[in-house]
Amino acid sequence: MKRFEPFILLAFSCCWLNFSPAQDADWQVYLGGKDRDLYSSLAQIDRENVSQLKVAWTYETGDAAEYQANNLIVNGVLYTPTSTRKVIALDAATGDELWQWDPANEHSGAGSPRQRGLVYWTNENGGERRLFTGVNGFLFAIDPQTGKTIREFGENGSINLGSGLNTPGVTYQDLLILGGLGGQGAVRAFDVRTGEQRWIFHLIPRPGELGYETWPEEAYKTATGVMPWCGQSLDEKRGIVYVATKTAEPDFYGGDRHGENLFANCILALDAATGKRLWHFQIVHHDLLDKDLPCAPVLLTVHQNGKQIDAVAQGTKHGLLFVFDRVSGEPLWPIEERPVPKSDLVGEQAWPTQPFPTKPPPLMRQTYTEDDASNLSPETHQMTLDRIRAAPNFGPFPAPSLKETIMFPGFDGGMEWGGGAADPDGIYYVNINEMPWLLQMIEIRHADGSQLVPGERDYMIYCGVCHGLDLKGNADLQFPPLLDIDKRKTRAEIEQQTRQGKGRMPSYDTMPEAQRSAILDYVLSKGTPTNLAGGPTETPTATEVEANQRPTYAFGGFRRWLDDEGYPAIKPPWGTLNAVDLNSGEIKWRVVLGEYPELTARGIPPTGTENYGGPLATAGGLIFIGATADETFRAFDKETGELLWKAKLPFGGNASPSTYMAGGRQYVVISAGGGKSGRPRGGTLVAFALPE
Repeated sequence: MKRFEPFILLAFSCCWLNFSPAQDADWQVYLGGKDRDLYSSLAQIDRENVSQLKVAWTYETGDAAEYQANNLIVNGVLYTPTSTRKVIALDAATGDELWQWDPANEHSGAGSPRQRGLVYWTNENGGERRLFTGVNGFLFAIDPQTGKTIREFGENGSINLGSGLNTPGVTYQDLLILGGLGGQGAVRAFDVRTGEQRWIFHLIPRPGELGYETWPEEAYKTATGVMPWCGQSLDEKRGIVYVATKTAEPDFYGGDRHGENLFANCILALDAATGKRLWHFQIVHHDLLDKDLPCAPVLLTVHQNGKQIDAVAQGTKHGLLFVFDRVSGEPLWPIEERPVPKSDLVGEQAWPTQPFPTKPPPLMRQTYTEDDASNLSPETHQMTLDRIRAAPNFGPFPAPSLKETIMFPGFDGGMEWGGGAADPDGIYYVNINEMPWLLQMIEIRHADGSQLVPGERDYMIYCGVCHGLDLKGNADLQFPPLLDIDKRKTRAEIEQQTRQGKGRMPSYDTMPEAQRSAILDYVLSKGTPTNLAGGPTETPTATEVEANQRPTYAFGGFRRWLDDEGYPAIKPPWGTLNAVDLNSGEIKWRVVLGEYPELTARGIPPTGTENYGGPLATAGGLIFIGATADETFRAFDKETGELLWKAKLPFGGNASPSTYMAGGRQYVVISAGGGKSGRPRGGTLVAFALPE
């Protein structure tokens, strides 16, 4: 496989694990390489023999909460981060455990779900080796041979990031470049040995910085969001790091953040050594629809008009693929600014246009029309037809309104965090969701016209999206209720969590203390105006009084639109796997991804399912992918899209697979944790190989 140093492999394979260098090939880097292309040059498993694949070994992590790791394999050892942020080392050939690192033994305490990978670093001669993992806002360095915390790193083994981390960063020379979750947007580089911060790029610009004028004055002091949570890619030869950023907050109302809001929703190229901006392109202006860029940029090489072009491809939640020259930032095909609907919310200034690439074509439907009404049954067809007539779809950029609309493409893609794979021929492979959701804003005042109690408005805007306007949570999306939270946590624990973030909850460390305290007061008092922090609440300023005189709004919540049987309320396909030729900008093939056996038994052709986790492309002519809501792992012909093999998993494979050689045998391994789409959850690692 590409990107392993023969000398390093020789030094450790022979003296540590006694594997022959000719027999071993690693998966040292998250998503297969710093170019994030999920490609392997291994070809022992190919089109001819893939049907013979069998389970080689399994390992139970003991955790059961959306296990989504893309696992690393280095020198015959597999490293996996579990859903409680443990790090476990296994013999990659047998699945036998070598060691465990448990954050419960560190000052961070036990971790929370959705850790998608680790960072492995070694110096040029292989004399130094480190694993990096994030837990509860802290970054730890671990010895990959012993599983012990490297106490010389940072302060006794860790540094405080002040932000959650669910996707690993990327290393350049002796730097670890990271994004994160929540808080004020920034990309940072840290010294891999000491943990010292070496540079920072502010994604919410300061005075004098490019993009400052695209926000209200001094927005950087209080604005949040924009953090590049989905990971970074690196052109190591040129020293360029590519960053994909998220939406500014609040996600669905921008009345207090007028402007384009650079560098939210951007692909951004930075000098990896200094953090200097080289170029950027904003894919969504003044985002009001949670269209954060969901996956790391993919680096690949294409051929056009007799020229070789080193390119970077960025996928989106609305199923569009933007492709740029990775050095100049020029798009490979023209990008058009097209008008989108205006907002009818008082105080909102939706951006009048959004970018659309002229090539490649959209990888999914861009509108939901009456022709897309569900065809599962006559009753379902009529139900969806009635709803779309009452709450029409306005394409990928409806302006949030008090009137309900069908949100399609939906909030979870299009593309999602699994991202795409790319092979040396310039073909990009990606899975797509075609799931409709419902979009509606709520005017936040009481039905009797009475004023909101302190903290209530900010709770609705910042917290109600996930935890419900009624504080009852969202069981479908696994957002916990906040009613009676005082019986489960102390105020100090809640305050710490709101500052640092945890799991999917972002950090609100930059939110003014009085504002954050008022939200806690509201939650802990279950909506009564009592100030539990002690003493009366602060008198609002004149600016706050003026702001409260206009209507303010909160998002009505994430709601999938399902039919009365619980299936997506739209004509299939609901999930697809796509091959896009980026030499020509055309779709090469598209196939349905996933099925519901009970619908197949009714004579309905496979519909595809909602899918999370990316594909793996190999030189053996194969695309491996789990991702689906039917607990199945599949292999497709890379050239035609033909399904060649499938196997059941104990839980959904909502993770991107890895492949490697150990002892002369090629393995394909996937983390099976389930938990998405309302499916059962667990924590099983499953490795497949050809019979010995």
